[in-house]
Amino acid sequence: MGSLQAILYEAGPPARLKILDQRLLPFETEYVEVPNAGTAWTCIKDMQVRGAPAIAVTAALSLAVDLINGGSGNQFSSAQDALLYTSQQLEHVVTSRPTAVNLADAARKLKATATRASTVPAASADDVVRAVVAASQAIFEDDISDNKAIGHHGAAALLAAVNSAGSGSQGRQQLRVLTHCNTGSLATASYGTALGVVRSLHEQGRLERIFCTETRPFNQGSRLTAFELVHDGLPGTLLVDSAAGALLASGQVDAVVVGADRVAANGDTANKIGTLSLATNAAKCGVPFFVAAPLTTLDPDTPTGADIHIEQRPAEEVTELQGRPIAAPGIKVWNPGFDVTPAALIYGIITEAGLVPTSPSGSFDVAGIKACPSRQTAAAPNGVAEHKDGKSAAAADADPAEAEFKALDVESVKAYMMGVPHLAEHLGSRAGPGTLQVREVGDGNMNFVYIVEGPAGGLVLKQALPFIRIAPDWPITQDRVRMEAQALAEQARHCPQHVPRLHHFDARQCLLVMDYLPPPHDILRRALTAGKVFPLLASHVAAFLSCTLFRTSLIALDTRTFRDEAARFKNTELCRLTEQVIFTDPYYAAPVNRHTSPQLDEAAARFREDIAAKVAISRLKATFCQRQEALLHGDLHTGSFMCTPHSTWAIDAEFAFYGPIAFDVCKMIANLLLAFFASDGLASARDPRTQQRQWLLQTTQDIWTLFVQGFSRLWDTAAGQGRSGDLYPTQLFPLGPALEAVQATFFQDLFPDVLSFAGAVMIRRILGIAHVIDFEHIEHADSRSVCEGRALVLGRQLLVEPLLFPDMTSVVAAAEATRRLDGRSPCFP
Repeated sequence: MGSLQAILYEAGPPARLKILDQRLLPFETEYVEVPNAGTAWTCIKDMQVRGAPAIAVTAALSLAVDLINGGSGNQFSSAQDALLYTSQQLEHVVTSRPTAVNLADAARKLKATATRASTVPAASADDVVRAVVAASQAIFEDDISDNKAIGHHGAAALLAAVNSAGSGSQGRQQLRVLTHCNTGSLATASYGTALGVVRSLHEQGRLERIFCTETRPFNQGSRLTAFELVHDGLPGTLLVDSAAGALLASGQVDAVVVGADRVAANGDTANKIGTLSLATNAAKCGVPFFVAAPLTTLDPDTPTGADIHIEQRPAEEVTELQGRPIAAPGIKVWNPGFDVTPAALIYGIITEAGLVPTSPSGSFDVAGIKACPSRQTAAAPNGVAEHKDGKSAAAADADPAEAEFKALDVESVKAYMMGVPHLAEHLGSRAGPGTLQVREVGDGNMNFVYIVEGPAGGLVLKQALPFIRIAPDWPITQDRVRMEAQALAEQARHCPQHVPRLHHFDARQCLLVMDYLPPPHDILRRALTAGKVFPLLASHVAAFLSCTLFRTSLIALDTRTFRDEAARFKNTELCRLTEQVIFTDPYYAAPVNRHTSPQLDEAAARFREDIAAKVAISRLKATFCQRQEALLHGDLHTGSFMCTPHSTWAIDAEFAFYGPIAFDVCKMIANLLLAFFASDGLASARDPRTQQRQWLLQTTQDIWTLFVQGFSRLWDTAAGQGRSGDLYPTQLFPLGPALEAVQATFFQDLFPDVLSFAGAVMIRRILGIAHVIDFEHIEHADSRSVCEGRALVLGRQLLVEPLLFPDMTSVVAAAEATRRLDGRSPCFP
């Protein structure tokens, strides 16, 4: 009879979107035209289209149709107007149904796409429209491919679980499966999630029977799922909701698989009302209970099921049937659309990336899985989730990652990218590897970085080898790339306007793939060395710092979430590396140390005997090791930003961990001061760099000022909405004098630590193993050592005597004064 399709889309122009009116099924098949987001809002609210993936796809495509038919950008006067219109339409359509997270997730992604497109230099309205339309269509296409992957992984997971030791159905060749509500082609772009698992079993000849509940009060099971089963010729049986417990107890069900509208951070799952009863009865009867959902349904921002907003539906859905009364007039009705199944009752969550098994505590690492999908596992024959490498917490990705680890080169990067379907599609899947342009551009200390450009676009592949790039005899964990992938995903949630998108993570090959930021984007440090300035840098860096640090701190989170996150970002080995190169090596004759010699020999020796500096650096090391305040980037210097005059992107987050907020803030301040002192050695008669020096000092001040303002504003907003975290709860610190007082104390305590850390960073970049091109590009050693000597003087003062500086203005004044020193004989106490 052909494939059942609930969503029909034509890209045009003119574009067209039609959705199957599911309120009329199974008796009438009628498609409704959806020309814009306003119509989509009504269709979603009235349940003409339903199912978490389907409503997200409908919302996205409705916006695409509106934009295409409106003139593909000609209706807007600027890129900013197009961005504003897109954001307004998305914000409206998200209000149609609050429980399903897929809709909000799609809106967030589309808004981020529009924002990025609008910030490209000389961006037009047409650029924004084309980017949003392409992203909307990708949501549609990805849902189809993701559903088929869910079906494949789910069939394997159910078979493994049912045939595991201790199961009452052990040894069965064909399975009897129970499902609830509708999770098939009518609820998705095509194929289905939980019903996709059933379809996959049927295609393999492994399905004996699929039982579906009627799913009162809206009867999605009897009207829609039963319709799909009959339509597709699947062996189906319908039962009333209240019969499910008896069916499970009778031993006629081998496994239960349902969909989800939202999965909280701990694995608690919201699904159609009645799901909790099925899960409870399945647990009582020893039947494995699975949830099948795309990664877009996983919501690490919602801590537990108790935090999920449950939609209350109209009473008429219970008291009437197709407009005819079926209940006593005047009876009160309680009609929640959903209930929440605790994670402890769920055997596993099936996504397009594989099976997420429950932990021994009965919870799921939803945030970790969402950040790094390939941490999910394959279902082993005994039904236990098994890591493919037998030791890593991250399972290998499909196909290209099946091989053992191999360091890639230019040619093997091409083959790898073509072997991962969604990466190949991004680059231009119809073109072979020969059409790709690949170059290795890694100029940092740690990893190899490849820019890959194809007919359709570009990507960046970053691979971690088992050693430090600048010191091949220095072994280091390759798991750092997983930490970076997690951090990129987490930071992008909080600050998408300044964090590039993560496209792929492969644990086996220790690599990630992310957005390519094309020219004129440049590494900030390289651009500063060339004499450039970036007027928006301070506001962008401050926004990144305030958003990522506030939203991952205990000021915003509850203690349970905070501790879970701190454990997820336990980055022991790279933290130990930081501890060594910043807090230890510069203060003794470490073999890896290097400095401009012989010019700075005396200065280096003085630091090795400097008791005050050693005491100060040890205090800082204790702070670094012992104080967990927020998720830090961990290496946020001028080499970790890609910039244009209009945009700023934070990269290289492999050192991410939960640590002291001051450490992230200090890095940019220290590095801008290093650039300030280096400018004399890089200046020329043609360019004395006077303007750049003034800008560097002003930017140093502005970053601190704007960070304090941005962090405080987020804090005020949370307090005003009653959403403060557990450290300063709203009950104690509502908006007003009490909150203002604790904020003042917070920043007063933070500032000296920022300065001390900044001083330590400046010292290690001159006397330790890893230097900066700001100084290294000064050709003559005498000139270089003078600049470095001045930086050492201020660095030591900040490290040892931070309380001498009441504000950032005094730091800037000290930098200007120190620049006037001779520098050839740094003056230390």
